[in-house]
Amino acid sequence: TFSTDSRVQNMFDILFSDESDKEKQEKAANNLIVLAREDAGAERIFQNNGVPLLVQLIDTGKPEMILAAIRTLSGMCTGHRARVLGISKLCSIMAVDNEEIVLATANLFQCVYDSLSGGDKRNYGKEEALVLDSSKDLKDILLALLEMIASKKVSGHGRDQALNLLTKNVPRKDKKNTDNSKGLFTIDHGLKKILKVCGQVPDLPDQLPLTENTQLIASVLLNKLYDDMRCDPERDHFRDTCDEYIKSKFDPNDMDRNIHAINTLSGILQGPFDVGNVLAGRQGVMEMMVALCGSEREVDQLVAVEALIHASTKTSKASFFISNGVTLLKDMYKKTKNEKIKIRALVGLCKLGSAGGDDYSMRQFAEGSTEKLAKQCRKWLCNPTLDVRTRKWAVEGLAYLTNDADVKDDFVEDEAALRAMFELAKSKDKTILYAVACTLVNCTNSYDKKEIIPEMVQLAKFSKQHVPEQHPKDKKDFIERRVKRLLKAGVTSALAVMVKADNSILTDQTKEMLARVFLALAEDIKDRGTIVAQGGGRALLPLALEGTDKGKIKASHALAKIAAVSNPEIAFPAERIYEVVRPLVSLLNTERDGLENFEALLGLTNLAALNDKLRVKILKEKALPEIENYMFEEHDQIRQAATECMCNLVCCKEVQDRYLEDGNDKLKLLVLLCGEDDVQLQRAAAGALAMLTAAQKKLAVKITKVTGQWLEIIQRLCIHDNPEIQHRGLVTVFNMLDADEQLAKKLIECELLEILTYVAKLEDNPKKQDAINAARACLSRAMDTGLIKPFSN
Repeated sequence: TFSTDSRVQNMFDILFSDESDKEKQEKAANNLIVLAREDAGAERIFQNNGVPLLVQLIDTGKPEMILAAIRTLSGMCTGHRARVLGISKLCSIMAVDNEEIVLATANLFQCVYDSLSGGDKRNYGKEEALVLDSSKDLKDILLALLEMIASKKVSGHGRDQALNLLTKNVPRKDKKNTDNSKGLFTIDHGLKKILKVCGQVPDLPDQLPLTENTQLIASVLLNKLYDDMRCDPERDHFRDTCDEYIKSKFDPNDMDRNIHAINTLSGILQGPFDVGNVLAGRQGVMEMMVALCGSEREVDQLVAVEALIHASTKTSKASFFISNGVTLLKDMYKKTKNEKIKIRALVGLCKLGSAGGDDYSMRQFAEGSTEKLAKQCRKWLCNPTLDVRTRKWAVEGLAYLTNDADVKDDFVEDEAALRAMFELAKSKDKTILYAVACTLVNCTNSYDKKEIIPEMVQLAKFSKQHVPEQHPKDKKDFIERRVKRLLKAGVTSALAVMVKADNSILTDQTKEMLARVFLALAEDIKDRGTIVAQGGGRALLPLALEGTDKGKIKASHALAKIAAVSNPEIAFPAERIYEVVRPLVSLLNTERDGLENFEALLGLTNLAALNDKLRVKILKEKALPEIENYMFEEHDQIRQAATECMCNLVCCKEVQDRYLEDGNDKLKLLVLLCGEDDVQLQRAAAGALAMLTAAQKKLAVKITKVTGQWLEIIQRLCIHDNPEIQHRGLVTVFNMLDADEQLAKKLIECELLEILTYVAKLEDNPKKQDAINAARACLSRAMDTGLIKPFSN
């Protein structure tokens, strides 16, 4: 018998009892989950026969019980406990057709994998010895996941998560690590299974269960695996395996096998494009596409057109398709009565037509026909009778056509079309994210623009080279108008939903595009409140912390713009506010441009004003040397922002210690900044000086040693026109009088006494009251120490 801890046992009793009411059971389940997240609690459940009981809970088949058990196991699953649940048991739970259970099980799988692979960095003491050789377990997990991918017994959600787990755990996180054995193992044992998923045609009978996202997730995995290859022979082996698989499916007598082959090619073209491009050029492939386009069956035409679209991606490589594909697509567009085919043929034409990018002089189609195509796309997009997959292609078309400024201008004027696109972006089908992101980047012109040097343009014209031309509607005032229209139509809430797409489909490239859009939206200070109100602040955080370097910088800059002007506690509620610090500090790097430095400093100043915990966080992120560095900056606004930030940080002991250190000019700089003409700069520097001298008496004495001008500067502060600066100067004098007797004597013997007397004798005035009170305090301090005597008749 097991010695049972009564609390744990009690929770299990409630869960297993048929008489317990639902609310009581939910509470017991939540208590178990919370308990399992603490080491002591997890051990208690484990010792009390918890795992078999949790397995029993799973076997009840009740979804809420299964969820509670899986989440409890995720908390417990560390160190030696990771081996308790069999892999096959986990796979069978993850195969069910219930998204919530599948996600929870995938999370548990990840915990098991981390425990076994050392990804879980916590220290478990003696338990470590029990999990020494885990390589066999890890291989078994990979094999089990690959088995799930191609199994008919697995639900679409289960397949998605199996693919996601492989994407997350197989490719190397860091390319400097030379061990890509997991990638090679996966290719040897599972590449054909992944290709099988890519080749599924949902409209045919007897296919694997899929979700809207499965095939794109499989393409992303193929791409990651191909990237993980280290040398040409490995890449050749990958390509040859794909080639053999596609060839093996071609069958002149069986159309279903042929469309499976062409659909597999589509999947490869959406993943490792270079591999797909080589395979598309193989003998017989183009002919097969032509044959399928001419077929009577809708499904054959759909698969062929989609493959044509995916194959015609890059201008240089699309030349072969521009010659063959355009004719084919135009024929299909004109002849077919089927809207589904029509729209896809149109997207292919849009894609080939946008090959010139935003260069106005390199338009592929005749003037006006691009707008006609776009109008048709908008019409389909707003048509609720069409299925989501077909309407998704309308957005794909717009993603290409909005390279044209006339098209993007018309599109943002059409609020119904914008709202229809945002609704699609919020739907369960996440394969649309990239197209929506592309369209928004085009509409806001937030892509990288090459700087055009006038001399180079003249030179190019002289040597008869092509010169890119800017469309009149791509000028600044048009872009600003488009941004306003997008905000009005609710773009921020759509972006906030898109960012939450927690799977492989939200690639780093898509994240970068979303970050670019956010930065363009936050450009005008008046719009930032709207962005915060619609959840933009929260949505930016994940973009600033993960993704491409460029994407993280753009998102951090957008965060800085928001943090600089809004109340950070409203923009980033609760604990999220602490996550804002790191992205802002990253913008202080000297490689970033001046505007990024400046807005990051403003944002950090706002954060540092809130509480001690945030100030400590800023210091922990090593921001202090950077802020000090910018106080020496020649640019007035950056220097002012850095000084204001420092003013809010000086109440930290760590900052005060740096000012106390000898051998640096930090305090000298602060005193000299108090003597500058810029009022805002003086105000910040004088504030920092007043706070430092109040906290550290040694600093009050040190002021007199750092520069010969100290007395003159302090006197100027005390008679300043600005009451705030005057108050700060007088507080500093009070601190100096309080710090050292000799210093106090020196101050009272000079003309400072006259200034103090003059200010103290002023009539009470609400605007200057703080300064008057400070001057009176200085005089009474001098009287207390006997430096001056009260005047008596």
